[in-house]
Amino acid sequence: MSLDKILSISGKPGLFQIVTQTRTGAVVESLIDKKRITVGAHSNISILSEIAIYTLTEEVPLRKVLKIIKTKHNGEPTEISHKASKDELEEFFFDILSDYDEDRVYASDIKKVVQWYNILQKNDLLNTIEEEETADISEEE
Repeated sequence: MSLDKILSISGKPGLFQIVTQTRTGAVVESLIDKKRITVGAHSNISILSEIAIYTLTEEVPLRKVLKIIKTKHNGEPTEISHKASKDELEEFFFDILSDYDEDRVYASDIKKVVQWYNILQKNDLLNTIEEEETADISEEE
């Protein structure tokens, strides 16, 4: 499963994967409790493959940030919780992406990245990040 099929829905905890699309939206399944819900076009949905993190020089795709976290933690869950203090989260993220833009990347954004990484890790979906990146490189050649 690629990050193109993984969503974050505003107002709903965790991540969701698209099961099927409907005329008015989509049926999605929670990666936390496997419950299915229908989301309409009115819902504020973010597709993980379209999210990027601001740095001082560019925008880094979330896929690359997740891959860096995976590499630094050997594919294991992070030692820090998304419920950690603002200072702990910022210190963790500085270790991951040292040139992230502190003015535009908020503690709430870092919380989401940590939580999303741990959800993807728990559901064994981190390998799809590397597969997607390999496919992207193959297409460029």
